[in-house]
Amino acid sequence: MSQKNGLYQNNVYMLAERFFIQDEAETLKLHAHKYNFDILFYSKMESFIFAMLGANDGDLFVVDLDVLHNHQSGEQNRSMFLRDLLKPLPENHQYIYLETEKQSSRYLLQKMLLDTNCLAYAEKPFSSEDLVDNLFNLFAQRKRDDQGKVLFLGESIQFDESLFSQHNIFVKHHDTFQTLHTEVKRWLPDVVVVESTMFSGAESIAEIVQKNIATDPSLEIIFLQTEVDTALSESAIDAGFDVIMMHQTNHITTSQIINRINKIRTNKNLISRDRATGLLNKIGYKKRAQERIYEAEKSAVPLAVVIFDIDKFKTINDTWGHHFGDIVIKRLSMFLGQFLEDKALLSRFGGEEFVMLFWDVDHDKVIAKLNEMREGFNAIEFEIAPGQFKRFSISGGVAFYPHCKSENTLFLQADAALYKAKTGGRNQICE
Repeated sequence: MSQKNGLYQNNVYMLAERFFIQDEAETLKLHAHKYNFDILFYSKMESFIFAMLGANDGDLFVVDLDVLHNHQSGEQNRSMFLRDLLKPLPENHQYIYLETEKQSSRYLLQKMLLDTNCLAYAEKPFSSEDLVDNLFNLFAQRKRDDQGKVLFLGESIQFDESLFSQHNIFVKHHDTFQTLHTEVKRWLPDVVVVESTMFSGAESIAEIVQKNIATDPSLEIIFLQTEVDTALSESAIDAGFDVIMMHQTNHITTSQIINRINKIRTNKNLISRDRATGLLNKIGYKKRAQERIYEAEKSAVPLAVVIFDIDKFKTINDTWGHHFGDIVIKRLSMFLGQFLEDKALLSRFGGEEFVMLFWDVDHDKVIAKLNEMREGFNAIEFEIAPGQFKRFSISGGVAFYPHCKSENTLFLQADAALYKAKTGGRNQICE
C-alpha cells in the first residue's frame, strides 16, 4: 500500500523538477486537498519509480517531459530519444504527460506518447487550479464502481455480451414499447436503445420517457438503425431521440454504447460526488439508494439506512476554525468508509451529515455495528494544538426496509431518529 498521510483518499505521483511545477507545489497541494487527493513530488526518475511500487490502484502518475532533458535535433531523433528515457517507467501503469506547446505541435512525439502507456496529456502553461481540476476529472473517469445499464427494446440485433461484461455493463431486454417508460423509471438505465424495427407505432416513445419528471436528465435514448434511411432518422430526431446510431457489427455497436456510457459515468461522477471527501453527495446517493431498494424488493433483502451527524460541529468550527472542521469531516468520511461492505452506500449529504445504506442486514447486528462505529470514532484523537488532543462524538438515527418502503421514507424515518438521538443527549444511536 502507498504511504498516505492518513487524510486523503488518493495520491498523484508527479515527476517534475523544473520551476513551473515545483515552485507551485504548495498551491497545487492546496487545490488537490479540497478534492480529497494529495500530490507527491519527485525530481528523479529513480525515486519516482521506487515510490510507485507502493501505489494504490486508484492513484495517478504524472510525468513532466521537461524533466527528461531532450537535446537531440530533428523531430524523429527527439522522439526516439524520449522513448528511450521513458523506457524505465513501469509498463503496468498509465501516465499523464505534461508538455510544452512546442512539444505538443510535433505529431511523431504525440504518437509516441500514445504508444507509451499514455492516459492523458496536458500542455503547459496552465494554472494550478486547472491542472488539479483535470486530475480530478481523471479520477472520476477511472471510477468504475457503478454498474452500467442498457435497456434494449429490439428484436434482431445482438450485442457483444462479453465486452459489456468487461466494462461492468448489464443489458436488460424489454419486450414492448407500451411499458418501456415504466421500466425506465424503475430500473434507471444509463442509456435506452430502441431498434428501428420497433419504431413503427411507437413514434412518441422517447418523448414519453423524457417527459417523466422522475427520469434521469443524463439518460440517453439511442435510435439504432439496421440500414440507412434518412427519412426514418429525421422522424426519430423529431420524435425526441438523442442519438442516431447505425448498426454495423455486434462489436462496433457494443463498443459505441460503451463509449457513450463511459462519458455518462464521468459526468455523473462530477455531479454526484462531494468534492471535499470524494463520497457520494445527495444527488448521487438518492439515485443509488433507489436502485438498491428496487433490487431489495425483487430479492426480498432487508436494508438499513443510518444518518450520522457530528455532535456540536458548529462549536468545532467556531473554536478551532473551518479548516480544522474540514479535517474532522474528512477523517470521519475515511473512518466510515472502513465499514462499507458489498452493495453498501456512503454519502456526505452536506455539512457534517453522512448517510449510509447497509445491504442484507440483521436488526440486532446492524445496531451493534453502528454503536461500534460510534465508539470507534469517539476514540480518535485530534491534535487541536501542539501536544493537545481532543475527541469528538457522533450521533446516529437508523431506519429499516421493508418497514419503510421508499428511499424518501427511509431517510425521513432515520432523520427523525437522529433528532431523537440529538435531543436525548447525543453520542448515541436511535431508531
